[in-house]
Amino acid sequence: MRRADRLFQIIQILRRSARPVTAGEIARELEVSIRTIYRDIADLIGQRVPISGEAGFGYVLDDQFDMPALMLTPDEIEAAVLGAEWVAGRGDPVLAAAARDLIAKITSVVPERLRPFIVDPSIATRPSYRGVPDGIDLARVRTWIREGRKIRIDYRDEHGGMTCRIIWPVIVGYLEQARMLAAWCELRQDFRHFRTDRIHAAEFLTESYAARPGELRFRWKRNMAERHAARSSPDQAASSAAGPR
Repeated sequence: MRRADRLFQIIQILRRSARPVTAGEIARELEVSIRTIYRDIADLIGQRVPISGEAGFGYVLDDQFDMPALMLTPDEIEAAVLGAEWVAGRGDPVLAAAARDLIAKITSVVPERLRPFIVDPSIATRPSYRGVPDGIDLARVRTWIREGRKIRIDYRDEHGGMTCRIIWPVIVGYLEQARMLAAWCELRQDFRHFRTDRIHAAEFLTESYAARPGELRFRWKRNMAERHAARSSPDQAASSAAGPR
């Protein structure tokens, strides 16, 4: 857990308790040492968070303490809402619904003085995406990515040719006019990107692929970086085009 998250959780623990909470109780809940909690409490008091109490007795948070909901600034609220609105307009149905729920939750928890940044923001996205329907269930794809499982797809290329592939899904990219599924392709033995509207059929396999999802994503990022470097270097690109000597 990041230190900033831990400080926030300490405040939440004290806020929900009607009695003094000892450092030992907080340490057990957050799975850290008591010494760490003592240090964190001292830092919070130093930041003028109204915590009273002492070691061995317990700590209490002043009832009048008003911490901004989610510790968000106006800029952070607008950034979160802007991103959620973009996803609501361009994400698959499940992700779009989650984005709308997120906006509703942010609206319900922020103080009244901050709600204008949600209902009347100074920034906005372009109108909703209206592209070709996906040929695959992207909500299920995201689950398969997290679980590290394979997918069999029938894919139509830009020329209309159809191939059957078994892929190891890496990440779904939400572009302005299309959605892309990055994956390791067993047929090509390389990373490939598939437009989701060109997937004709998909079968979600129970078989796991031979790598951890995080490792596969790292390999994909490294592959993308190498390709970008090759395109950016004329000498390297020319050497690659000439082939091995």
